Amino acid sequence: MRRHELTDLEWELLAPLIPRAATGRPRVPDRQVINGMVYKIRTGVSWRDLPERYGPWQTVYTRFRRYALDGVFTRALQQIQAGYADAVGDIDWLVQIDSTIVRAHQHSAATGRKGGSTGRTNRNDHALGRSRGGLTTKIHLACDGRGRPLAVLLTPGQRHDSICARPLLERIRVPRIGLGRPRCRPDQVVADKAYSSRGFRAYLRKRGIACTVPEKTDQKRHRHNRGHRGGRPPAFDRQIYRRRNVVERCFNRLKGFRGIATRYDKTATSYEAAVNLASFLLWARSV
Repeated sequence: MRRHELTDLEWELLAPLIPRAATGRPRVPDRQVINGMVYKIRTGVSWRDLPERYGPWQTVYTRFRRYALDGVFTRALQQIQAGYADAVGDIDWLVQIDSTIVRAHQHSAATGRKGGSTGRTNRNDHALGRSRGGLTTKIHLACDGRGRPLAVLLTPGQRHDSICARPLLERIRVPRIGLGRPRCRPDQVVADKAYSSRGFRAYLRKRGIACTVPEKTDQKRHRHNRGHRGGRPPAFDRQIYRRRNVVERCFNRLKGFRGIATRYDKTATSYEAAVNLASFLLWARSV
C-alpha cells in the first residue's frame, strides 16, 4: 500500500458497494481506480496529473463522474453507518451541526456550457456564491457525538446557516440492517447561535428532538421587553454545549483532504461525491 491509498480494511468495506460491469472488455481494476480518486482528493492535483500507476486519468475521471451521478459514495456512506455502526449501537445520536466555507479555485468557476454564460444563476446551481473571500462554497455538516459525518449539504458561500438547518437534518438517513425504517431523527441537536431561530426550534419541537442552542442577545432583549408575553427562555445545557467542538474537529479532519479544503470541482455533484468519499474514509477508520 502506498501513501494516500486505501488500506485492505477500507477496500474490504467499499468493494461490495462498487458497481461492476456485467459485460464488455476487461477494464482497469476497481481498487486501482478508487485509489486514484482517493489520491486526487487527498492531494488536490488535477485529474491530468494523476500518477500513471492508477491507469489513464480519463478512466479514473470518467468512473468518478459516473459514481458521483449514481450516488455510489452517498450509498456507501449510509451503508457503513448502518452495517458497522448503528447495528452495534456505535452511533452517538447527540448530533451536532455547523458549516464551513471553502474557497473555490478559479478553475472550478467555469461551469457554463461552451459559448454560454457563467452568470449568477449557473453558479448557484453548482453551489458557488459570492462572499467576502470571493467565490466560495459552504459545507453544512451534521455529525454524531464521536465526530463522524452523518449528512452533508452544499450551498453557495453566502447562504445563512439557519436556512439550511432543516434540509440538512432531513438528509440524515441511516438504514436498518433487516426490518425497520431508516433512522432519521437524532436524540438531541447541538448548534451555535447562528441556528437560534423560532422557526428552527419549533421544527425540532414538532419532531420531538431536544436541542441545545444558545439564545442570541437581541432575542433575549426582545423577549424581556415583551414581559410575560415573551414567554420563558429556551432550555440550555452548558455541559452539553461544551461538546460542540466535536463538529469543529470533524471539519478539521475533512479539510485534511486538500481536494476538500479547496474546491477544484466544477459541479456540485462531483464536489459532494468527493466530500462523501472522504466522509466514508473517516468512518472506515473508526470501525
